[in-house]
Amino acid sequence: MQQNTLKAAIRIPGIGLHSGKPVRLAVLPAPAGHGIRFRRKDIVDRDPMVPALWTSIVAARLNTTLRNAAGVEVATVEHLMAALAGMGVHNALVELDGPELPIADGSAARFVRAIRTVGLRRLEAPLTILRVLRPIEVSAGDARAWLMPSDRFEVDFRIDFADAAIGRQALRLDMGGAAFGRELADSRTFCRLSEVEAMQANGLALGGNYENAIVVDGARVLSPGGLRHRDEFVRHKMLDAVGDLALAGAPILGRYVGIRAGHALTGQLVAALMTAPGAMARETADAALATRLPGPAPAPVGAARVA
Repeated sequence: MQQNTLKAAIRIPGIGLHSGKPVRLAVLPAPAGHGIRFRRKDIVDRDPMVPALWTSIVAARLNTTLRNAAGVEVATVEHLMAALAGMGVHNALVELDGPELPIADGSAARFVRAIRTVGLRRLEAPLTILRVLRPIEVSAGDARAWLMPSDRFEVDFRIDFADAAIGRQALRLDMGGAAFGRELADSRTFCRLSEVEAMQANGLALGGNYENAIVVDGARVLSPGGLRHRDEFVRHKMLDAVGDLALAGAPILGRYVGIRAGHALTGQLVAALMTAPGAMARETADAALATRLPGPAPAPVGAARVA
């Protein structure tokens, strides 16, 4: 199995969810072995390159923020990282002219559509994967996340919110082939109405609105059009997990399980996988693995309302 990049550049302008600032994003083809890297075009006095790796994570509460050794940061990377990983893009240079990626509609759908439009180019270099060899677990309070051996990439997530609009939701998916684009890409980030004012008072969610997040108030979904999936909340948590797991720097062959987990816990899990002796092994992916890893899908990303 070979590494992939984009056939052509994609360009997506928008605003940052937390900063509220306009930003122009471009995702460019990159050579084999490049991986995913961010370049802040507005930074001229120090190193503007930020590698999309677990070692760069500096904040992971409401979003995932990366920082390089020069102190340059890139925030809210998880949705684009999920789209790239879910569509099988292994090498890309991501350029932006601000500190945070555009939020689009709060999901990865716009990124996935753009990737499908330009298509992928196969590179003349083999793909290395990370095979999970033994269970690795991290926890914080009542939240847990772990990785365990599997012959494919699977995501299993469970959430439990007091809000009646969300409640308890659970879903397990085989993420091989077209699954990401079909099952997770259009699921949006969410928050409680009561949290919005508090976040904005603390300088967060300044670009948030009912068009780029699902806002709930008790049993009510306030965002126009309602939900795209009855279990859209857990699907978005799974989308986030795919993006945060991609910071391992290579596709993971294993089963991820998250129970009330968030960005921070998944980031800690990736660090544990990469540093615990005997937890994983690097191996070259052969053709038999191709259908068991995420890749491109021809079907459009759906956004139909669920009654």
